[in-house]
Amino acid sequence: MQTASRTKSYKIGTRGSALALAQAHETRACLCAAHGMHEEQFEIVVVSTSGDRIQDRPLSEVGGKGLFSKEIEDLLLSGAIDLAVHSSKDMATTLPDGLVLAAFLPREDARDAFIGREVKRLTDLPQGATIGSSSLRRQAQIKHLRPDLNVVMFRGNVQTRLRKLSEGQVDGTLLALAGLKRLALEHAVTEILNETEFLPAPGQGAICIEIRENDSDLQALVKLISHKPTTLALMCERAFLKVLDGDCRTPLAGHALIEGEKLYFKGMILNPDGTVVHAVEDSGLASDAIQIGERAARNILEKAGKDFFASWS
Repeated sequence: MQTASRTKSYKIGTRGSALALAQAHETRACLCAAHGMHEEQFEIVVVSTSGDRIQDRPLSEVGGKGLFSKEIEDLLLSGAIDLAVHSSKDMATTLPDGLVLAAFLPREDARDAFIGREVKRLTDLPQGATIGSSSLRRQAQIKHLRPDLNVVMFRGNVQTRLRKLSEGQVDGTLLALAGLKRLALEHAVTEILNETEFLPAPGQGAICIEIRENDSDLQALVKLISHKPTTLALMCERAFLKVLDGDCRTPLAGHALIEGEKLYFKGMILNPDGTVVHAVEDSGLASDAIQIGERAARNILEKAGKDFFASWS
């Protein structure tokens, strides 16, 4: 294999949160297992991103998804790092010229988890209770299900949000179950939300690897750890997202499920207060993942009307 002649370590770029580091370590472990390599052949490089530094405002006000990847992608383009590990749901649908998402690891559980301070279920929260979330998608779906709740912005990494919850700043919060599992914090979960009733974000639970498009060495390195069903599901979800021009300013959800050769997709768009919801379902051959995602997006836009997003954005 071409890696045998390489004398320097591969540099893996990642954000510095505990979850991001867990994802980078998971990626490194997969690469080591796939190629019979040693951990010291990979150096994990922590990069501070704008999204990590800006904690006092909603991401929708300051730039959207790219805030969690720009600085990492700049280093990737310059050659300072060799590959970048991201949460797929944080990635914009259009990448900088010269970069590509070359691999997706097997997806963790894509569902959302509710964590209540005094009650176990979202439906058990008393009228007027305060629930915190930084995601417009989660905020809108909460308001749709429970318009009586007080939904507040809730920034910070997983541990910070759990601490704020325990301090009583809110009565409950929602987090990705995948992240809690990767941090061995699933014991904190009081309810796992059914994805048919509370639809996840496109890409939720999946780790992706970004590399330079023309780097054949890196393409060969990551190809062996890319999981085909996850890749197909993410191709569908990202196609749905791209047609809708979705970002952190857009409350939308989408989830693709692969069963054998078939793909089943559910998507949703909402207005920010959850009073208007449009849903779509589609299916087909998994090999047609992109076409299914694009078709679902066009169908939901036809239902909602071309001015749906413009009416409140």
